[in-house]
Amino acid sequence: MQIRAGYDIAFQCLQETPMMLMLSIHPERAKDLQSPHLITFSQDVQARDYQDMFGNTCTRIIAPPGILEITNEFLINDSGLPDAVAPDAQQTPISQLPDDALVYLLGSRYCDTQKLSDLAWSMFGSVPGGWQRVQAIVDYAHDRIEFGYHHARNDRTAWEGHEERIGVCRDFAHLAVTLCRCMNVPARYCTGYLGDIGVPIDPAPMDFSAWFEVYLDGRWYTFDARHNHPRIGRIVMARGRDAADVAISTAFGPAPLAKFMVITDEVVSEGVPAVGPISMVA
Repeated sequence: MQIRAGYDIAFQCLQETPMMLMLSIHPERAKDLQSPHLITFSQDVQARDYQDMFGNTCTRIIAPPGILEITNEFLINDSGLPDAVAPDAQQTPISQLPDDALVYLLGSRYCDTQKLSDLAWSMFGSVPGGWQRVQAIVDYAHDRIEFGYHHARNDRTAWEGHEERIGVCRDFAHLAVTLCRCMNVPARYCTGYLGDIGVPIDPAPMDFSAWFEVYLDGRWYTFDARHNHPRIGRIVMARGRDAADVAISTAFGPAPLAKFMVITDEVVSEGVPAVGPISMVA
């Protein structure tokens, strides 16, 4: 299947402002592109890409004063399959984890493990390690937090999300990631596109989405504490320890958001039906 994705985002820069953008798809998805993936700017801007320590593509610019509109639209192939489910996947002992997975056991800016460790062990210590334990954590985070766009707050930690019991997709992910790390399961935060493919259409405006991945049995698996069932059509943009590592923009000066629109739609050929609702697996 093919997905049409992209964005139209604008910033009101009060002065010349250096910025770091994370608006590219992850390099691992480049092979799936069916059209050019080009970030375009409404003003004459020199842009340079680099890869950060997590393997994400970042773009450096110096935004001129005034409105800077940033757009992109592309086609990408997707398997059309929902997230993998592996109920028998086992937890990997810490001594056998690859070196680059260890950082995803540590606390980070929004994943304050020290505040949730006792709770995690009291609730999930008796649950068999591996997939069953992770799913129990996802179930808990899914039930604990009430989703609402009006609940968004960009400085809420996992502990605060747990106590306030409200949030958006990043808060669901932060809480689940933190509880997994408390239980010695490497967990990394992900951001990207997730359209309403195979599920009822959400009437709310499209946005980027947050989910997470855990390391079990020698590979990374996708989990989504907000939706809590496998989904079709994820397009990962970036991965990191938490939302601080994968912010779509970091401005080194005043640059309020002036416009924000995201598109993520399945391309349906004439006479070919879209993907129907998929089986929900809790």
